[in-house]
Amino acid sequence: MSARGKARKKALDILFEAEQRGDNAVALLEQRIAAPTTQTPLPDYTVQIVRGVVGNWVAINEALTTYSRDWPLDRMPSVDRALLRGAAWELIYNDEIDDPVVISEAVRLAGALSTEQSPKFVGGLLNKLAAVKQTLV
Repeated sequence: MSARGKARKKALDILFEAEQRGDNAVALLEQRIAAPTTQTPLPDYTVQIVRGVVGNWVAINEALTTYSRDWPLDRMPSVDRALLRGAAWELIYNDEIDDPVVISEAVRLAGALSTEQSPKFVGGLLNKLAAVKQTLV
């Protein structure tokens, strides 16, 4: 797995855990950053993703809700929700990564961590967002 792939996975872990615990993801992120030095420091890209998602929370959730057709956020598996939020931030707000790379990585993570139907759902929704992202910024 690439360095960015590992960073995405760690961001997903933080976003997922924060939601499950009912915590703010940035607060959890700050706890992880301040963790004892025996842990591997979080990659900068993990920090960037989590802060980007939280900073654009309302717009990201609105975009996911608008384009997910028949799947409100609260009906999606928690892993998919966290994964989609991170990938949506990358697609819409981060021009450093090509859209196909973001979508491919998200589909791969969905396949490894979520339901059997998740890769197709995640890929389809992210492709829709990529197609309309200029209207979302």
